Amino acid sequence: MKAKGLGRMAVIGLCSVLAVGCAGETEPAANSGEVSESVGTLGAPAEEGSGETPKQEGVVTLTVWSEAAGNELLEELIQSFKEEYAGQAEFDIQIEEASDADTRGNVLGDVHNAADVFSMADDQLASLVAGGALARVPNAEEIKKANAEGAVEAACIGDTLYAYPMTADNGYFLYYDKNYFSEEDVQTLDRILEVAAENEKKFSMQWDSGWYLYTFFGNTGLEFGINEDGVTNHCNWNTVEGPIKGVDIVNAMLAIAAHPGFISQPDGDFIEAARAGTAIAGVSGVWNAMEIRQIWGDNYGAKKLPTYTCAGQQVQMASFVGYKMIGVNAYSEHLDWALKFADWITNEENQVLRFERRNQGPSNINAASSDAVKQVPAIQAVMEQAQYGVLQRVGNNYWTPSSEFGLKMAAGNAEGKEPQEIIDALVAGITASAVN
Repeated sequence: MKAKGLGRMAVIGLCSVLAVGCAGETEPAANSGEVSESVGTLGAPAEEGSGETPKQEGVVTLTVWSEAAGNELLEELIQSFKEEYAGQAEFDIQIEEASDADTRGNVLGDVHNAADVFSMADDQLASLVAGGALARVPNAEEIKKANAEGAVEAACIGDTLYAYPMTADNGYFLYYDKNYFSEEDVQTLDRILEVAAENEKKFSMQWDSGWYLYTFFGNTGLEFGINEDGVTNHCNWNTVEGPIKGVDIVNAMLAIAAHPGFISQPDGDFIEAARAGTAIAGVSGVWNAMEIRQIWGDNYGAKKLPTYTCAGQQVQMASFVGYKMIGVNAYSEHLDWALKFADWITNEENQVLRFERRNQGPSNINAASSDAVKQVPAIQAVMEQAQYGVLQRVGNNYWTPSSEFGLKMAAGNAEGKEPQEIIDALVAGITASAVN
């Protein structure tokens, strides 16, 4: 399939299903999780792939979408794929640069001219399946056995596997400078803030992001998620009953915001603050591991998120967890070869190579259990935090209200509204039936 330049790919009218998740470097930013209105009029996809090695068929042309940071490694994987299947076909495999965060819109906007193979975050899967754009994985049982349960679950709709798991590190955790913190210090946010303030430094976290904001709600016993319609949300974060109420979380966040050891700032600003020496701890993900190591050297530490004080008790901070995977266009002219290529670049050997070259956490069970992976604090931290996290499955109306709420909390409720009024407004926005 010959892909047109991404700049000319017009994204057609869409209806919300799921919101785009963090693709590693950026916040989900209320990108619309959407399904093309043209679904059903796309024409028949290529015949379902068999999973068997295709017969000699002359020149096999494939286009692959990849983020710029991964292109050098991908070129190497293309070459090894050609060597593996030398003599079975002549391959012309081209890379086109594209953001993982834009995969859904780019594919559903013009599926016939989209790439044959593309990388994506797990929360885009449902939209692409609903749009008929993803081919099923033919060797599904083999892939399921080889990869971590969470990664497999993220790549499935029901029991059907629609993508090849690639990484298991798309989440966030705590970074800290060991010059200032002991192992005991980083167990609670209270102590982290105390140490930061004592040293006239900061603990950094981005509060104008629903992706990070979920941290305070996830392990409180309150409920939130997407409804069966795949569009709207249910949420009881404003409840006035139970051991932890919505106002308790509001009050806890306002107390944190008022602490001299805290600062709310974008993820990228945390790195700059760490480099400047003003931030000595912060919440981020593996995409910043190399920079943090350069800044703090051997004193770079990474752990699961700490607990925080809410309603007089210590609550484990939660997280959204995510996975990266490789999808295959159901309309690929060389579907079997596209599936073979996706399988190749996500196999155990190449996940190990991806870890070695790019420090990305493998989803493959064997690759993830290697001593080398165990020695990387950031990857171990995101895996440790995963037990306190959930897959990001939210309707689009979550992002704007949560961002606005986070900004109000970080500003210390400058308008002076009652906590119940604040949390009621948040829930009303999240559960609104109209699509923002």
